[in-house]
Amino acid sequence: MKESILDVLLYLFEHYFTNDASLPPLDDGDSLHNSPLFQELTAAGFSPAEIDKAFDWLDALAEQRPELAPARRGGPTRVFHGPELDKLDLEARGFLLFLEQHGILTPEQRELVLDRAMALDQEQVALDDLKWVVLLALFNQPGSEAAYAWMETQMFLDEPEPVH
Repeated sequence: MKESILDVLLYLFEHYFTNDASLPPLDDGDSLHNSPLFQELTAAGFSPAEIDKAFDWLDALAEQRPELAPARRGGPTRVFHGPELDKLDLEARGFLLFLEQHGILTPEQRELVLDRAMALDQEQVALDDLKWVVLLALFNQPGSEAAYAWMETQMFLDEPEPVH
């Protein structure tokens, strides 16, 4: 059985978000557990607990839409501490810094990505997992289409292109 919030999120991303398909609607009185989407996810091998956690994760992402501000360069450097150091490996932290320094993420978006990465039920978040979190966060941010397109290109190319 698939037992990760990220697995559920990636399933939804692959089957609904990237195909511009909308998630099946819930009736007003209907709960997630009675929906066709819930049945599809359980049939795909996800546990009800992980499905609930994934939708809670998406709800929190939707609630945290930072205002779009121009990318700032030369500002203060983000210092990771405590649980962030334990959960994000060096490569993942370096990647976040890279994205911010090159204007792919604003500082506010970086904090959103960090929040969502920390909310994953994984002991450690490696670079590949963090890239998916960045992609999901950018997908959810109006006005971030160029950053999303660049990030998507980096995810699916064998040799990522440099930022200019």
